[in-house]
Amino acid sequence: MDSKRIALVTGANKGIGLEIARQIAEAGVAVIIGSRDARLGDAAVADLAAQGLDATAIKLDVTDEASIASAAATIEVRHGRLDILVNNAGIFDFADAPPSQASIAAVRRVLETNFIGAVAVSQAMVPLLRKSPAGRIVNLSSSLGSLTVNADPSSPYFAQRYIGYNASKAALNMLTIQLTEELRDTGIVVNSVSPGFVKTDLTGYGIMTPQEGARLPAQHALGGSDNGRFLEPDGYTPW
Repeated sequence: MDSKRIALVTGANKGIGLEIARQIAEAGVAVIIGSRDARLGDAAVADLAAQGLDATAIKLDVTDEASIASAAATIEVRHGRLDILVNNAGIFDFADAPPSQASIAAVRRVLETNFIGAVAVSQAMVPLLRKSPAGRIVNLSSSLGSLTVNADPSSPYFAQRYIGYNASKAALNMLTIQLTEELRDTGIVVNSVSPGFVKTDLTGYGIMTPQEGARLPAQHALGGSDNGRFLEPDGYTPW
């Protein structure tokens, strides 16, 4: 059994995911980089290894159940457990739009990755997290997933009407709420964390760097007393 904590970060070959993996690894955790493209995962591992960090790659497509099952089986063989799961993998589709205009195919793609993918990965990894003395799940959410914020005309996010993306993050928050209750007696902690308005190649614009955006998700992956909460850099976000 590994003495180090073991963390899986999905979609971790670039952007916020890679920076979360880096910051978790800097805290002495052995990080598994999950990525659809094995070549990109290996490149991310090389990046972290150059800093002397403990990282390995695993091929993981969150929209492919066979890929998820294979990743879970590999983690079980290699480590026997999982201590931290960061459901980071996510997409934004520029064909997404307000409800009357959005491409239905785009809405379906976004929900499939951002929500159903996180459910599928969580379902596969919970048995491994149950073997941890202090398991933790962090779901990468967004203020756009808050029903309260979406309904507030004074909110800076009020005009950001992307039915697929916003709904996917609202659904992800429901996953956090229900997993928290389901796992309450296990010691596994589950939170939704919004990194803030980060500039990545997901959207191409933002006010925070990926390194800055990774801080809060990494912090809650590593510890903290919050459980079943929706958090962002400014504090708690209403559901």
